[in-house]
Amino acid sequence: MDSGTNSSSPLKIAIQSHGRQWHDFTYCYPVISRRSGGLSLGINLNPDKACNFDCIYCQVDRSTPGTARKVDLGILKGELDTLLDRAMDHSLFAEAPFDCLPADRRRVCDIAFSGDGEPTTCPVFEDAVRVAAEARRNRGLAETRLVLITDACYLKKDNVRSGLKILDENNGEIWAKLDAGTEQYYRLVNRPNYELAHVMENIMDAARIRPVVIQSLWMRVHGEPPPRAEVEAYCGRLNDILSAGGALKLIQLYTIARRTAEAYATPLADAELDAIADRVRSKVSSPVETYYGVSS
Repeated sequence: MDSGTNSSSPLKIAIQSHGRQWHDFTYCYPVISRRSGGLSLGINLNPDKACNFDCIYCQVDRSTPGTARKVDLGILKGELDTLLDRAMDHSLFAEAPFDCLPADRRRVCDIAFSGDGEPTTCPVFEDAVRVAAEARRNRGLAETRLVLITDACYLKKDNVRSGLKILDENNGEIWAKLDAGTEQYYRLVNRPNYELAHVMENIMDAARIRPVVIQSLWMRVHGEPPPRAEVEAYCGRLNDILSAGGALKLIQLYTIARRTAEAYATPLADAELDAIADRVRSKVSSPVETYYGVSS
């Protein structure tokens, strides 16, 4: 999305609002996504709000209880079909906030597994990917991506590997979280249930099979931007993936755009994010894109 969008414009406001509740749907929701470049249809496999990470920048409202504990694939399919049909006949773009999208962006950029927790922990993850792949294929949406947004802790599980194979066959991408270069900073920002080495092993395993997108959120913590040494260590981790035979399709560097779990996690200024991006470009042989925060 255009980083120069005025902070008070309807499009900017829509980007900052990523509610996962649409009408009376349980699993599927539409959003305008800066990283997707337009309309993204989300699939929330964790409406119970259970997650293995407790990131300080998490934007899920955990002050209210979750809903369904088990995923009903029949309901999920019906919701996704409705959203896809409404996007394709453009009736979705008649309602706010989707009416603010320019005409050339009124298309489904991706169907993304991104919800209130880690999608790959869902027991029916593989089946849900198959539902999305069939819905995409039945409508001839060859350019629409299937995207898994993941903390990368479970990519080596058998049912997840099977789901990733379906993803690969349907213009799929893995967007794997990597927010740190050192164990200390990783634990500070992600508050995880696994060590960073485990995450790296899983990313490497996936990236040896297909190019992986790395998604990295950088922020101020208690008013302080990430230390330079942390950014250097992060570049080292990216190069470790490449050295291990993995392929990186893109590195997404972004900052906070919405309210966070911890008030002390705040956005970087555009110039600060640009400085990190410049350093990554100078150290790592991979494309880099930046996505700015609320100050843009």
